[in-house]
Amino acid sequence: VLAMCLLAEGQQLYLHWSHKIGTFLVLGFSVTSLFILSVLWGDQWKTVRLSFQITAPYLHIGAITIMVLLSWPVALHAIRADKKVVQVIIVGPYLAILLFLFLIPLGMYSPCIREMGTLGPKPALIGHRGAPMLAPENTEMSFQKTIEHGGDGLETDVTISYDGVPFLMHDSTLRRTTNIKEVYPNDTVQNAALFSWDTLQELNAGTWFLKDKPFSFMGSLSRADQNQAMNQSIYKLSNFLRLADSQNKLVIFDLYRPPEKHPYRNSWINRTLEVILNESGIRPHLVLWLENDMRSFVQSVAPGFQQTVGSKAPVEDLLMDNIVKLNLAYTEMSSEDIRKYAEANITTNLYVVNEPWLFSLAWCSGAHSVTTNAVHTLKNLSQPLFLMTPQQYNIMWILTDLTSVLLISLIFAL
Repeated sequence: VLAMCLLAEGQQLYLHWSHKIGTFLVLGFSVTSLFILSVLWGDQWKTVRLSFQITAPYLHIGAITIMVLLSWPVALHAIRADKKVVQVIIVGPYLAILLFLFLIPLGMYSPCIREMGTLGPKPALIGHRGAPMLAPENTEMSFQKTIEHGGDGLETDVTISYDGVPFLMHDSTLRRTTNIKEVYPNDTVQNAALFSWDTLQELNAGTWFLKDKPFSFMGSLSRADQNQAMNQSIYKLSNFLRLADSQNKLVIFDLYRPPEKHPYRNSWINRTLEVILNESGIRPHLVLWLENDMRSFVQSVAPGFQQTVGSKAPVEDLLMDNIVKLNLAYTEMSSEDIRKYAEANITTNLYVVNEPWLFSLAWCSGAHSVTTNAVHTLKNLSQPLFLMTPQQYNIMWILTDLTSVLLISLIFAL
């Protein structure tokens, strides 16, 4: 940029050979780094692209503002140029970019720019492993916090102990969310499913939460909550389901198959069904059944479950399998797909949605529910952020363009 400014003023650069080599090295390093980041940050780039859908109207105003600020140096260099050709080279690209920015709203899409009365109901909130910003994940306290803050459903992860007791645990080992290092230091890398239920009950599943603070924006806990968190234990699936049933909350869970040589390696689904149907007493319609293995068998013994799938598929295939809900990563969000599935009475749940802007986009796109770590925050939103009518946006767009044209004209005239 500095070089271009110097050349525009008719100055020579007088670059030393070391400057030239350094410039190419920095350029090569930058291009390589951007390429590597684009590969490693695939999901993050998808999030950035989604953010444009909701922030595009405001980014447009920001871009116009930047062009107004640039009009002064552009006009100054154009006036100082001796030849008409140079003036055209300076002013031409600037005006072309400005015209493009003036017209870009014609092709802009934002689901939160919509007519009054067309916004769907607020998506239901499903607590991701409970309320992991307020309590240790997958513990009774965590799910109680979700219920206290008005969550509509509970999400968890289920594995099976060596003696056949389904319990809640996300990781394959117990290192992160229990005190296994202190109690059984030689077994920290052992699969959680290879412990007996009696052994699992000995572990503390809450002290790590206060020590490690899994979220940087958790906030402070009251003394009572700290004491309660320190006394949490691994939660049994049957107890989890009884809690959900007593509060009329939906449940959805990932069911992990036990490792090789586990007694329930080949009967994991049957054992889980026994707990759901015979031991917990939960009403079947509250269960969003996500596991694909043995789906036909599950439907035959538990026809009341809401069959759920974790990937997009043709509507005809989903209806054939009696699927009533999709459980998708938020990066797969598409208002067109959500609408298409909804017309076939197939609802869409998006995970894991924590930020208010992303929840607002899901709301505007027509999502029926979201899985979130932040039920306590999202519950307070009464309407989507950045919501406006097309008429409101048109007024904002036209006023911005007219104001910028006036200011730029004055600057060039001076």
